[in-house]
Amino acid sequence: MTHALFALLQVADPQRSPTDGMFILFGLIKAVAAFGIYMLCVAYTTLAERRVAGWIQDRLGPNRVGWEGFLQPIADGVKNFMKEEALPGSGNTVLFILAPAMAFVPAMITWAVIPFGSPLPVPGVGLVDMVVADLPVGFLFTLAISSLGVYGITIAGWSSNNKYALLGGLRASAQMISYEIAMGMSTVCVLLLAGNVNLNAVVAQQASQGWNVVLLTLAFFIFAVAGLAETNRVPFDLPEAESELIAGYHAEYSSMRYSMFPLAEYANIITSSSLMITLFFGGWDIPFTQWDNLPPWTVTKTLLTMGLYVFKVMFFVFAFIWLRWTLPRFRYDQLMSLGWKVLLPMALVYITVVASLVLGLDAAGLARTSYAYRGAFLGMNLVFVVLVFWVLDRGRIVSPAFSRLERDRITRLQTAAARSDLLTGKGA
Repeated sequence: MTHALFALLQVADPQRSPTDGMFILFGLIKAVAAFGIYMLCVAYTTLAERRVAGWIQDRLGPNRVGWEGFLQPIADGVKNFMKEEALPGSGNTVLFILAPAMAFVPAMITWAVIPFGSPLPVPGVGLVDMVVADLPVGFLFTLAISSLGVYGITIAGWSSNNKYALLGGLRASAQMISYEIAMGMSTVCVLLLAGNVNLNAVVAQQASQGWNVVLLTLAFFIFAVAGLAETNRVPFDLPEAESELIAGYHAEYSSMRYSMFPLAEYANIITSSSLMITLFFGGWDIPFTQWDNLPPWTVTKTLLTMGLYVFKVMFFVFAFIWLRWTLPRFRYDQLMSLGWKVLLPMALVYITVVASLVLGLDAAGLARTSYAYRGAFLGMNLVFVVLVFWVLDRGRIVSPAFSRLERDRITRLQTAAARSDLLTGKGA
């Protein structure tokens, strides 16, 4: 009797957790709605890419189909479905067909554990978390599932029985493994500060201590660079470098199977942006206020936090597109050198320092929300930012355009060139 009464009170109070039945029902509703919107956003990110590229290059971009080109992604989808499918005659047909899905599905599933708003109170149901699956190990889930995307690209290159496609797949696997290690290492600092691997707990930690991009700027830099490399975007698009590998790992694909690879790339962009926001920019948290983080939960709080989350995602998607049409491509040796010789050692050193600082401040009895605790992290962060971006850089380490020649050798060559009558025009 007491158990039944408690269940009725749960149903009546929207600030309580929902019953098991309602939890399953709303879980299904959230999955269908969230992934439907997610797929629509992935499709329209292709239009955003083309319009932003047109804006950067001082041209119009697609603007014919629908109002100002708004229906262009739908037209492209219909066209790709209507195109003729082509299969390589001597490839592995089963793996060739499965590879596009293996590249796309992990990016879509990874997004399922990322919270995108404050809890929503539903009368007669209870408090519904604005995340498709609020796993206790949500962050570990994202690392595990996102690492599977490399199999789709590698298998696509191998199953095509095309040497250029195979080289593109091998490049992709080497690149994604290299930068995945640095990306995982950079996030260890966030987990040390949050003390939890649940993404909602990471958002709550930033609401009380401040955004991690301020406290852990170097970790954000490593994560952002590695995330850009994970999506195979410029300047890290070596797996599909047309100057060397024609179309790369998807050279033999056509029709909608080919389109799955660009869609997987845009899905990875949205997922990477969402992870960056959750880990370093407070997630759905509204800065400079605790109003949105404390009960009672309301529909207004949910809508405002969701709106801010969407705005942050749009900003980072724009940044991904902007970088693509601004930066030149790395050489492959530069790409691998940056991952193994720069980002990975930097992440290891940073983990050691952050772990030591956390251990020391906790041993000193300082509360993690205190100004002294945050001040210590800000000081440490400032030292590393100056050291990496001012002292160590300047074209020596981080810059990908440095010369292999020694600096004194470059100086001698420049001096000789300045004294040359031929180059200065005196002997002309």
